[in-house]
Amino acid sequence: MPKTRFPRTARVRARSDFDRIFKHGRRVALPVLALHWQTADAARASCEQANLARPNARVRFERPDSGPRLGLAVSRKVDPHAVGRNRIKRVMRETFRAHRAVLADGDYVVVARVGAARCDHQQLRMALLSLLQRAGALKPEQIVPIGADAAMPASASASFAPVSSAPVSSLPGPAAAGTMPTPRRCDVISSTDPTPPSRGG
Repeated sequence: MPKTRFPRTARVRARSDFDRIFKHGRRVALPVLALHWQTADAARASCEQANLARPNARVRFERPDSGPRLGLAVSRKVDPHAVGRNRIKRVMRETFRAHRAVLADGDYVVVARVGAARCDHQQLRMALLSLLQRAGALKPEQIVPIGADAAMPASASASFAPVSSAPVSSLPGPAAAGTMPTPRRCDVISSTDPTPPSRGG
């Protein structure tokens, strides 16, 4: 049975790690979330390059071999209330924890955008899973159902898209012959006759 613990070592906490991932990592984004990530091998190479550039520094950059790690950035611009920011972080941690055993090794930093405050738990979870799939870190068949999503097919999160991407207008096509009811005579008269009924009789 895969381990779903989320220890302290599975979190990106150091400012230097955030700077490294933002500078050297790759990025995918949705209107509500952005994901910056760097593979474990790329992270080690970045650390070695930073150490070579600072040979006399007392602090050495090292990436711990602890598997996939998660970092979160949820600012007050996203939600001025701490309760709202903590809710977003909680959903991100729970989703990451449930899938950590099947994620590709590397560092992942999730940056919440303003629209995240208006999303419910399921929408936030689907957005993160969609970003992880786009990053190539998670396959659709590896998605673990959680709570209300248990009845949802594993590939559902792949269809998550911003609302703005939907077509502006989509008119239905003409009805097939024989599928529309035949209007009665009284319906035709009432819908076409502009003369109001007389009140005097």
